[in-house]
Amino acid sequence: MRVAKGWWGALVLVLVVSGVAGTAYKVIAPDGWIAAAFHRSTTAGLAAIGAIGLVGTLAWISRGAAIRGRNRYAEAFVYAFATAGLVYVTRFWIHGTF
Repeated sequence: MRVAKGWWGALVLVLVVSGVAGTAYKVIAPDGWIAAAFHRSTTAGLAAIGAIGLVGTLAWISRGAAIRGRNRYAEAFVYAFATAGLVYVTRFWIHGTF
C-alpha cells in the first residue's frame, strides 16, 4: 500500500511540475499567450503583463498568511496544475508539441 501511495505521489509530482513548466512556457514563448495578446493590440499585451504582475504582487503579499496556516484551496491548485500537466503531456505525446 505504501508503494502504491509513493508511485501515486511521484506521478502527481511529475504532472504538477509539467503543468507549472508548461504554463510558464505557454505564457512566455515567442508564440505564447502574451505574444498573441500583443499581436491583437498593444493595449491587450500591456493588460496581460499588468495582470501577471498584479497576480505576482498579490501572491507575494499573501505569502505570510500561507505560512501561518494551510490554505484550504492548496489542493485545488495542486490538482489544477496536475490536470494542466496531464493535458500538456498528452498533447506532447500525441502531436509532438505543446
